[in-house]
Amino acid sequence: MKYIKPLFLFIIGWAILMMATSFNNLPIINGLTQLLLFGLVVCWPIWKTGRLSYVDIGWPWGLFVIGILTLLFSEGYYWRVWIISGVYMFIGLRMGIGALMLWKKGYMQKEFTRYQYQRRRWERAKKTNVPLAMQIDALAQGFANASFLAYPAFIIGCNKDPNISFFEILGLIIWVLAFILEATADAQKLKFLRKMAASGQKRKVCNVGLWQYTRHPNYFAEWMVWNALILASIPSWLALRSMEDTVIWVLLGIGLLFVSRIMYLSLVYLTGAVPSEFYSLKKRPDYKAYQERVNMFFPWFPK
Repeated sequence: MKYIKPLFLFIIGWAILMMATSFNNLPIINGLTQLLLFGLVVCWPIWKTGRLSYVDIGWPWGLFVIGILTLLFSEGYYWRVWIISGVYMFIGLRMGIGALMLWKKGYMQKEFTRYQYQRRRWERAKKTNVPLAMQIDALAQGFANASFLAYPAFIIGCNKDPNISFFEILGLIIWVLAFILEATADAQKLKFLRKMAASGQKRKVCNVGLWQYTRHPNYFAEWMVWNALILASIPSWLALRSMEDTVIWVLLGIGLLFVSRIMYLSLVYLTGAVPSEFYSLKKRPDYKAYQERVNMFFPWFPK
């Protein structure tokens, strides 16, 4: 039971989508496609190599799949369908191509530190069957793509109202700003690392630009990307009130909000800030002082 527990919530989220009448067969098609994708691209390589890092390939390409399926099967207003599909495809392509480049350059020949940290969690939880734990973790991400992470796309994609809401425009603006923030943070860190390498300085802490105000500006921006999609989904969710059973409609709203919670937990605790900082403290002598001076996640002025 302790091994398969991570799957339960996502399976429930998927079931709620399938019980809704507004999405036709889209949740089933997406769920089966995600499982096929993860089986071939993630679970099989994990079994062969013993490394979880292949999740970084399956997750973004799963988002790209959500975008494609939304575009092909959603029956909402065409502009709305095209925009939300494009957003998902853009997110998936950006991270998916980056993951493939890391794989091609050989970076996945070694387990990423965030997945090394996961093994420490398994030890504390007394999960001794590591191969099984790895497969369950991979499938959990596949079920996340089949369930909650698809909520904004499916809900927005089924809205047939030709009038675009203020919340949809605001959500799109926030999404663009969050993406710019994330790209800027990544560029600033890359420039910093190249400068340190050129000067022969090693194990230095990136404390420039956005990294002066939060220790993980890229993770915060990624979280805001999903919050923007949730905000843009509100008018479409309200429009479902007259078409769905009250219980299903409420559960869809809860699931939509839960997307923010899932991404926060992932970006801070599961595969994001906490695992990263565990190893940064070991490698970088100045990181402890950086922690004391700068907020972990939410941007604010340094102490």
